[in-house]
Amino acid sequence: MLLIAGLGNPGSQYAANRHNIGFMAADEIHRRHRFSPWTKKFQALIADGTIDGEKVILIKPQTFMNLSGQSVGEAMRFYKLALGDLVVIYDELDLPPGKLRVKTGGGSGGHNGIKSIDAHCGKDYRRIRVGIGHPGVKEMVTHHVLGNFSKADGEWVEPILGAIADNTGLLVNKDDAGFMNRVALATGSGHRSEPNPVAKPAGQSHIRQARPAKPNVNIPKTGPMADMLNKLFGKKE
Repeated sequence: MLLIAGLGNPGSQYAANRHNIGFMAADEIHRRHRFSPWTKKFQALIADGTIDGEKVILIKPQTFMNLSGQSVGEAMRFYKLALGDLVVIYDELDLPPGKLRVKTGGGSGGHNGIKSIDAHCGKDYRRIRVGIGHPGVKEMVTHHVLGNFSKADGEWVEPILGAIADNTGLLVNKDDAGFMNRVALATGSGHRSEPNPVAKPAGQSHIRQARPAKPNVNIPKTGPMADMLNKLFGKKE
């Protein structure tokens, strides 16, 4: 069994925030793989399904970001899961928009949701970091993270959510390198020349960096995810 936690803050006022891209990814996995309806359990919304023959539980903690570990830890104990059975999807300031990295263990990078999960569960779980870019100055970080995605961000948000969902089977099969490669190919992010993807060019924030051309992806036309994406980025002709 695999437990996939998408991190974010509950409530409609936070739904379009950059900080909530983990929730958005969980919602897209839920839609594309036809999981059970969301139900309330473990101070969270959970749903279950099967991907590549493996049972997968999706969880969206409703404790607010800083207490995510309370919810995830409760679910881990209930299902008697090891840290190797946990995957967490969350936003990363120190990656350019549209970039994605997977790693096992490591530090929190200052992310309060990860700090909480580390404290409640331990550190040796897989972390999917989805880049949202850095505003360039420390004083703007909170405003940036808790701000909504812009319409221009739709060029990379929609493709990366679809690519994460379509390639979740590789995560189930513990092929993290294959997963990263497939997402990069699907989003075009693997074709940009960035020898050091974490470092910001001098005098330029991640937000101002060039983004890849929007590839053809399967964007939902109906349902909750479609409504949210249309609200974020405007109706497509």
